[in-house]
Amino acid sequence: MSFEVPDDRRYLESHEWVTTDADTARIGISDFAQDELGDVVFVELPDEGDDLAADEEFGVVESIKAVSDLYSPVSGTVVDVNDALGDQPELVNDDPFGDGWMLAVDLDDESELDDLLSAEEYRDQIE
Repeated sequence: MSFEVPDDRRYLESHEWVTTDADTARIGISDFAQDELGDVVFVELPDEGDDLAADEEFGVVESIKAVSDLYSPVSGTVVDVNDALGDQPELVNDDPFGDGWMLAVDLDDESELDDLLSAEEYRDQIE
């Protein structure tokens, strides 16, 4: 099975992705992660204004199979949370790189992106 791994993102080994636009980073979980989890039934996310640290837990995703912690690829302040996931957690399954995004943060340190896996490195990890 082949999983979607967009080249415009960086990845954590724990299957979270981040994409940046100026100083804002958008975060979600990968196609591989949502497939491994199965049907997502609940997503717990931080509040706007919360501070995140790279590699620290920021929330939980619950599926019919498992409960998994979510880890932040970068440090920053949460500026937006995907409220649609409250009513439609299945968006994580349906469109993990689009409508299923989880949160956006103001980046504290853009150099943290250099510590993450490239799309190619991530593909190698999940194959």
